Amino acid sequence: MDILVSPQIERLIRDSLDEDIGAGDLATMATISAECQGTGLFRAKKEGVVAGLVLLERIFYFIDPKVVVRLLTKDGTQVALGTVVAEAEGPVRALLLAERTALNFLQRLSGTATLTRKYVEAVKDFPCKVLDTRKTTPGLRTLEKYAVRMGGGTNHRIGLYDAALVKDNHIEATGSIAEAVKAVRRHAPFMAKVEVEAGNLTQVQEAIDAGADVIMLDNMSIPQMTEAVRLVNQRAWVEASGGITMDTIRQVAETGVHFISSGALTHSAPVVDFNMKITMNAGK
Repeated sequence: MDILVSPQIERLIRDSLDEDIGAGDLATMATISAECQGTGLFRAKKEGVVAGLVLLERIFYFIDPKVVVRLLTKDGTQVALGTVVAEAEGPVRALLLAERTALNFLQRLSGTATLTRKYVEAVKDFPCKVLDTRKTTPGLRTLEKYAVRMGGGTNHRIGLYDAALVKDNHIEATGSIAEAVKAVRRHAPFMAKVEVEAGNLTQVQEAIDAGADVIMLDNMSIPQMTEAVRLVNQRAWVEASGGITMDTIRQVAETGVHFISSGALTHSAPVVDFNMKITMNAGK
């Protein structure tokens, strides 16, 4: 998927540049001549999984189309401390104007990809997938979910519109899980999956009886999850969610669930630090 084939992402890049640059870079315009040319190297300051390189060319293009960006590795690659992942060559003024915006995207998305890779690696010997959630930064969902994929994770629904998740408020409003599922089936497109959030084993059985496509085990204990998987017996997909950490994820996978979702992938991932060092071209 080319994430740049999106007016939303282009607006986001433009808005991010405008936010940082405003009326102009006071220091750069005073000290760097318009003719000065140089090369900026993007270097990893810690190891991690890189994500966001695909944005660099567009970021610099909006400042100056004469900047040439060369990617030296690909998104989704594990890189070591000190690895140069990309270079940008062109007018130094343009390099400096776009530097922070480029680094902000690269660092944040690489952080999400790196944390996701750790979760995925922790359960790689189990037949389950690691999912993200809708707990994303406003405006950055498309990019953060892209970063999850670069880390080896799988996207849960993108928004409220592409799959139905029946939660406690929906159940209370309709009176039961069965009625809530029926209402969603009448309203949603034929191909839309219907997932039911279950907080106990009674609700798991009700979700089975209602014909849910997916049953989310919300904040259940390991013994409860194990029993829930036994009850479902492959009649629906089973997702574990709530409080999943690196310390618990393998125990959760051992219960036999098909999916493990974690909001931490997008809301709590520490950034992977990068910098961009510029070398002035000789004679410029």
